[in-house]
Amino acid sequence: MKVESKMRTIEWNYKKNSVEMIDQRLLPGEFIIVEYTDFRDVVYAIRDMVIRGAPAIGAAAAFGMALAARQSQASTIEGLRSDLRLAGQGLGDARPTAVNLAWALLRILGIVEQFQGDPDDLRERVLLEAQIIADEDVEINKRMAEYGATLIESGDTIIHHCNTGALATVDWGTALGVIRMAHEQGKNIHVLVDETRPRLQGSRLTAWELKRYGVPFDVIADNAAGYFLKSGQVQKVFFGADRVASNGDVANKIGTYMLALAAKDNQVPAYSVVPTSTIDLSLIHGGQIPIEERDPAEVLDLEKKGRPMSPEGISARNPAFDVTPNRLITAIVTENGIVQPPYEANLARAVEGLLI
Repeated sequence: MKVESKMRTIEWNYKKNSVEMIDQRLLPGEFIIVEYTDFRDVVYAIRDMVIRGAPAIGAAAAFGMALAARQSQASTIEGLRSDLRLAGQGLGDARPTAVNLAWALLRILGIVEQFQGDPDDLRERVLLEAQIIADEDVEINKRMAEYGATLIESGDTIIHHCNTGALATVDWGTALGVIRMAHEQGKNIHVLVDETRPRLQGSRLTAWELKRYGVPFDVIADNAAGYFLKSGQVQKVFFGADRVASNGDVANKIGTYMLALAAKDNQVPAYSVVPTSTIDLSLIHGGQIPIEERDPAEVLDLEKKGRPMSPEGISARNPAFDVTPNRLITAIVTENGIVQPPYEANLARAVEGLLI
């Protein structure tokens, strides 16, 4: 384990044939890079949120498959295929909501199933595809940022939910990448950062990133968003998504639905920023999206000044995501353009690259 100053959330170490990633559980207090050589450790890293954010999870799954290919002792193509299928199942079960995880695994396994040749050549091909997925993510994010920044005007105050920056992707970011791009274009903007309980991705991670970029911001409690919207202090709302159904329903970090409701009631546009790999055209509506429910301890173990905020022996519910209906989404920003309603037709066009 090493500590250094770098920003790619996840990357392959070609000297050690290992995966390195920022341990996001420790931010903002410590910036630490962890290193894995076993794909099962990547499963743990995804499940325990060492790495999080839908695009970053997809890249982690791809690099996990590259590790699995190297771990396999198989000397035949069929044996290696079998080992990679099992590894893919383990990685795919790590977190259920973010569709990028399954998307990346299907992309890798598609190559595995069709490959003909030497097992060692397949091992290299899997790594190459994982690297392509990671590099594509950065370029996709920058294209989304360019499109999304056109929606932001100088003088805007923006509410942002959860963390959708470089830490949620391989680099740059989705919704926070849009905000970063607007800032770098010289637009005078201010960001209100939802804390995003219970894991505080807003106050821990988004605030850390915005401070690095020099973007003016204030952290707010999640339940203060309605006040700022109703009092006319906010012009835009931006968030990401972990899965988008074909009708434009958006599954995102818990609290997004309430934020979008308050934005709609106050005529403030709410934008979701996602790569097309997050759009799941196989789902008719958001009610079909599996919602992960996490350990109640994430809710109950919060402390203030070393003192617990909940009495002992109580229970809690901890859904990690909620679904925002398409009627509350003003537009969905993708790398292929800004998708406007009707989403049923236009999201499919965006996925096919026909929107521009």
